[in-house]
Amino acid sequence: MSKHNKIGKEGERAAVDFLVKKGYKIRNINWRSGRYELDIIAEHNDIFVVIEVKSRSGTYFEQPFQAVNRKKQRFIIAATNDYIEQFKIDLETRFDIISIVAQGTSWNIEHIEDAFYPLV
Repeated sequence: MSKHNKIGKEGERAAVDFLVKKGYKIRNINWRSGRYELDIIAEHNDIFVVIEVKSRSGTYFEQPFQAVNRKKQRFIIAATNDYIEQFKIDLETRFDIISIVAQGTSWNIEHIEDAFYPLV
Protein backbone atom coordinates (compact mmCIF):
# COMPACT_ATOMS: atom_id res chain seq x y z
CA MET A 1 0.00 0.00 0.00
CA SER A 2 1.38 3.42 -0.91
CA LYS A 3 2.22 5.91 1.83
CA HIS A 4 -0.64 8.30 1.01
CA ASN A 5 -3.17 5.43 0.95
CA LYS A 6 -1.87 4.22 4.32
CA ILE A 7 -2.19 7.72 5.81
CA GLY A 8 -5.72 7.94 4.37
CA LYS A 9 -6.83 4.64 5.95
CA GLU A 10 -5.21 5.47 9.29
CA GLY A 11 -6.80 8.92 9.17
CA GLU A 12 -10.24 7.43 8.57
CA ARG A 13 -9.79 5.12 11.58
CA ALA A 14 -8.73 8.10 13.70
CA ALA A 15 -11.78 10.04 12.46
CA VAL A 16 -14.14 7.19 13.38
CA ASP A 17 -12.62 6.94 16.88
CA PHE A 18 -12.89 10.73 17.25
CA LEU A 19 -16.58 10.73 16.21
CA VAL A 20 -17.51 7.77 18.44
CA LYS A 21 -15.96 9.57 21.43
CA LYS A 22 -18.14 12.59 20.56
CA GLY A 23 -21.26 10.38 20.66
CA TYR A 24 -21.78 9.79 16.94
CA LYS A 25 -23.43 6.54 15.86
CA ILE A 26 -21.50 5.24 12.85
CA ARG A 27 -23.78 3.74 10.18
CA ASN A 28 -21.25 3.00 7.43
CA ILE A 29 -17.60 3.51 6.50
CA ASN A 30 -16.53 3.74 2.85
CA TRP A 31 -20.04 3.21 1.47
CA ARG A 32 -20.08 3.03 -2.32
CA SER A 33 -22.70 4.00 -4.85
CA GLY A 34 -21.41 3.33 -8.34
CA ARG A 35 -18.30 5.44 -8.76
CA TYR A 36 -19.03 7.55 -5.67
CA GLU A 37 -17.90 6.85 -2.13
CA LEU A 38 -18.90 8.31 1.22
CA ASP A 39 -16.12 8.09 3.82
CA ILE A 40 -18.24 8.05 6.99
CA ILE A 41 -22.00 8.03 7.41
CA ALA A 42 -23.25 8.70 10.91
CA GLU A 43 -26.08 9.99 13.06
CA HIS A 44 -25.76 12.52 15.85
CA ASN A 45 -28.56 14.22 17.80
CA ASP A 46 -31.19 13.09 15.25
CA ILE A 47 -29.16 14.49 12.34
CA PHE A 48 -27.93 12.37 9.44
CA VAL A 49 -24.26 13.33 9.00
CA VAL A 50 -22.05 12.59 6.01
CA ILE A 51 -18.37 13.13 6.80
CA GLU A 52 -15.61 13.51 4.23
CA VAL A 53 -12.21 12.71 5.71
CA LYS A 54 -9.06 14.28 4.30
CA SER A 55 -5.74 13.15 5.76
CA ARG A 56 -2.29 14.49 4.96
CA SER A 57 1.24 14.02 6.24
CA GLY A 58 1.79 17.77 6.12
CA THR A 59 0.28 21.09 5.09
CA TYR A 60 2.96 22.18 2.63
CA PHE A 61 0.55 22.99 -0.19
CA GLU A 62 -2.87 23.24 1.43
CA GLN A 63 -4.87 22.27 4.48
CA PRO A 64 -6.56 18.88 3.94
CA PHE A 65 -10.10 20.33 4.00
CA GLN A 66 -9.22 22.58 1.05
CA ALA A 67 -9.17 19.47 -1.18
CA VAL A 68 -12.96 19.21 -0.87
CA ASN A 69 -13.70 21.43 -3.84
CA ARG A 70 -17.09 22.01 -5.54
CA LYS A 71 -16.62 19.01 -7.84
CA LYS A 72 -15.91 16.71 -4.87
CA GLN A 73 -18.89 18.21 -3.03
CA ARG A 74 -21.17 17.41 -5.99
CA PHE A 75 -20.01 13.76 -5.90
CA ILE A 76 -20.62 13.57 -2.13
CA ILE A 77 -24.09 15.10 -2.51
CA ALA A 78 -25.01 12.70 -5.34
CA ALA A 79 -23.88 9.66 -3.32
CA THR A 80 -25.72 10.97 -0.25
CA ASN A 81 -28.88 11.30 -2.30
CA ASP A 82 -28.51 7.65 -3.39
CA TYR A 83 -28.00 6.57 0.24
CA ILE A 84 -31.00 8.53 1.51
CA GLU A 85 -33.23 7.04 -1.19
CA GLN A 86 -31.93 3.49 -0.74
CA PHE A 87 -32.24 3.47 3.07
CA LYS A 88 -35.30 5.75 3.32
CA ILE A 89 -33.58 8.27 5.60
CA ASP A 90 -35.97 10.88 6.96
CA LEU A 91 -33.65 13.09 9.00
CA GLU A 92 -32.11 16.50 8.58
CA THR A 93 -28.82 16.05 6.69
CA ARG A 94 -25.51 17.74 7.36
CA PHE A 95 -22.18 17.60 5.50
CA ASP A 96 -19.02 17.71 7.63
CA ILE A 97 -15.32 17.50 6.86
CA ILE A 98 -12.71 16.04 9.14
CA SER A 99 -9.28 17.40 8.30
CA ILE A 100 -6.39 15.34 9.66
CA VAL A 101 -2.68 16.08 9.63
CA ALA A 102 -0.22 13.47 10.86
CA GLN A 103 2.20 14.82 13.44
CA GLY A 104 4.71 12.13 14.25
CA THR A 105 2.74 9.33 15.90
CA SER A 106 -0.32 11.46 16.64
CA TRP A 107 -2.99 13.26 14.63
CA ASN A 108 -4.13 16.87 14.54
CA ILE A 109 -7.88 16.52 13.93
CA GLU A 110 -10.15 19.40 12.92
CA HIS A 111 -13.88 18.68 12.66
CA ILE A 112 -15.73 21.18 10.48
CA GLU A 113 -19.48 20.84 10.95
CA ASP A 114 -21.79 22.15 8.22
CA ALA A 115 -18.73 22.40 5.96
CA PHE A 116 -20.84 22.82 2.82
CA TYR A 117 -24.44 22.82 1.66
CA PRO A 118 -26.10 21.31 -1.40
CA LEU A 119 -26.91 23.87 -4.04
CA VAL A 120 -30.52 24.10 -5.10
